[in-house]
Amino acid sequence: MEINEALLAEISAFRKELHQIPETSGEEFKTCEVIRRELAKIPGVRVLPPFLQTDTVAFIDGCAPGKNVTLRADIDALAVPEETGVDFASKTPGKMHACGHDVHCAILLGAAKILAAKRHEFKGSIRLVFQPGEEGTAMARDLIAAGALEGIRPDFVAALHVEPGLPVGTVGVREGCMASSCLHYKVTFTGKGGHGSMPHLSKNPILAAAAAVSELQYVVTNRIDVQKPAVMSICNILGGAMDNVIPESCEFGGTLRSLDNETAKELYQALQEICQGVAQIHRCQCEITISGDYPAVINPASGVNVALKAAAKAGLEVRMLESSAMSSEDFACFLMDAPDGVFVRLGAGENLPPLHNVKFLPPEEIFKPGIEYMVSAALTVLE
Repeated sequence: MEINEALLAEISAFRKELHQIPETSGEEFKTCEVIRRELAKIPGVRVLPPFLQTDTVAFIDGCAPGKNVTLRADIDALAVPEETGVDFASKTPGKMHACGHDVHCAILLGAAKILAAKRHEFKGSIRLVFQPGEEGTAMARDLIAAGALEGIRPDFVAALHVEPGLPVGTVGVREGCMASSCLHYKVTFTGKGGHGSMPHLSKNPILAAAAAVSELQYVVTNRIDVQKPAVMSICNILGGAMDNVIPESCEFGGTLRSLDNETAKELYQALQEICQGVAQIHRCQCEITISGDYPAVINPASGVNVALKAAAKAGLEVRMLESSAMSSEDFACFLMDAPDGVFVRLGAGENLPPLHNVKFLPPEEIFKPGIEYMVSAALTVLE
């Protein structure tokens, strides 16, 4: 099977179906059902029972034992209202595929069709992973812990992400960090509520939160190596509802980001030390909870070489990226669990709205180069 108009029409229909039923992290039941339905139609694809509730892992076995290449696509959407105006727009109010994961799924399905047709031509195996919960919850970690990469261990892992700002079909890659670490946190201070006229009888958690927010602003400048980019963002705060009532609790949350995992650990340690110290000063209790923990995406030189060879074989333009993104990607967990691999950006168009925008919609012209790259990457490793 080759990438012809009939195949592209099938992939387009699949993408449009997924685009109309966006589901957020851990809730991708309809999405999973559609993916499994389509994989079941492909001769030579062996679909496994789910490891979590909404994942799909499948295998394409070659003509003889050999290496394993694991190809991954994320499947979840965002809690964002769609404003693209297309006839296949989201049918779920307040949710849309604003990060292109529907396109990632379509590309991986197209690659599966091509690779399954070529299964008598290569040794080894190809694992297809349609992963839930990339946005906000980093469910790659949960999927791997549940055993999705066990049995036949991957020798190489690969994934791509659509990228506005790059010409359509261009492969963007760099050695080292491709995407920052990201830790989503919430800090809750619990004190003792009371009347606003008698603060001495209370333990005001708002004062503790305010002090912590202020102290945290100095972490990056005073505790982190100036040669290492780092971001400590405070993005929300909640505490109290009335002018004359001191509340029992106050909380704030945000993210910590860096371009290497050691700096990420330093940021989290600073968050813990400062918030616990402030809590003690203000006679409050402090609890820090984590809702998503993304390591930095680090491309090894060997993985980048595979990406360059694969792109060249497929006749795709390559752009060596000068800097890392400060956004995060839980494909980092796959890279940390495998001996080799690579994460690339796939150009979606130079004039496209940014990722997570209500009007973000990659064009269908991205399907062919995306499929070509994924097929070429798998076969390059297995040759």
